[in-house]
Amino acid sequence: MNSVVQCRRNETGTLLRQACAVVLLLLVCGVPSVAWADVTVRIERARQRMSVDVDGVHYASWPVSTARRGYITPPGVYSPYSLQRMHYSRRYDYTPMPYSIFFTGGYAIHGTSEVRKLGRPVSHGCVRLRPDNARMLFRLVSQHGMGNTRIVVH
Repeated sequence: MNSVVQCRRNETGTLLRQACAVVLLLLVCGVPSVAWADVTVRIERARQRMSVDVDGVHYASWPVSTARRGYITPPGVYSPYSLQRMHYSRRYDYTPMPYSIFFTGGYAIHGTSEVRKLGRPVSHGCVRLRPDNARMLFRLVSQHGMGNTRIVVH
C-alpha cells in the first residue's frame, strides 16, 4: 500500500512539474495575442474616418461625421448595448437613424441621408455613415454579436 501512495505522489509531482514547465515556456516565448473582439470599429474624430476590422483583418474604411463644435462624440472603448434597424430620435424631431448601433448613453453609429456632409464634424454627437455602410456594419455586428464587438472612439 505504501508503494501505491508513493507512486501516486510521484505522478502528481510529475504532472505539476510539466504544467509549470508549459506555463514557464509560454511566459518566456510569449503567448500569441488573442483578439478582444471579433469586430473592432475604430472612429478617428480628427480624421472623420471609421475603420472596421474583423478577426484582426481590415474589412472596411469609411468617411463619417462626428460631433460638431459645441457637442461631443465621447472618446473611449465601448461595446454596443442596442441594435435598432430603424430608430427615430426623440431628442431631435424624430429624425430617422437607420441601422443604429448604440454604444454609450444615447450615442449611436447610424446611417444618414446627409451624405454630402460626411468627412466633416456636423452631428450632435452620434457617428453618421452612408446608409449602405451603416447597413453593412449593422449586419456585421448582428452576425458576430454585440459582446464580440468593440467600438473605439479617439
